[in-house]
Amino acid sequence: MVDPREVARRVADVRRRIGEITDRHVAIVAVTKTFPVDAWLAAHDAGCDAIGENYAQELLDKSRATVPPLPVHFIGALQSNKVKSLSSVVALWQGVDRESVVDEIARRAPGASILVQVNTTGEVSKSGVEPGGVGALCRRAGDRGLEVRGLMTLGPTSGDARPAFTLLRRLADDLGLPECSMGMSGDYPLAVECGATMIRLGTSLFGERESGNG
Repeated sequence: MVDPREVARRVADVRRRIGEITDRHVAIVAVTKTFPVDAWLAAHDAGCDAIGENYAQELLDKSRATVPPLPVHFIGALQSNKVKSLSSVVALWQGVDRESVVDEIARRAPGASILVQVNTTGEVSKSGVEPGGVGALCRRAGDRGLEVRGLMTLGPTSGDARPAFTLLRRLADDLGLPECSMGMSGDYPLAVECGATMIRLGTSLFGERESGNG
């Protein structure tokens, strides 16, 4: 069970922490993967800006149970064959990292908003276009009628995340893109310091989950 009062307290704590770092608004995306659908309602009532889901089937199951009370961001690895089924639910496609996904979103969800995922750590275990290919992928998306709102990244598995976050902010600035989605429960203060406009929080809002982290 999700305790909405505890979620509200934790969101307020995050907002205070952000306010100690910057006076910019930083959007909180509540990562609700593996949590029941009442986490969506708790996130809404606590003042989060969006819901983040990683798994296509889980998102579809939850959306059949209730209408999402906040914009839904798909933040997981995206398979092209899942785009059609998700197109009516997803407001922002984070994690777009290759041409085939760009083309499928443009076909199934014309004019959709996306963030291009960048591999800023060089880890082969992480998805994302290489930094040198970001401009080309953004241009392809724009040419196909998609709205490229910004970039997203994952911090390193271990070690200092500052270089990865600084790189993403610089790439976004160079391309004139406003949104920078970076930072999760363990490193969001640093991400905000480095210029994040959007952070993705799961365990820091809802507690430990059985698998994955946020």
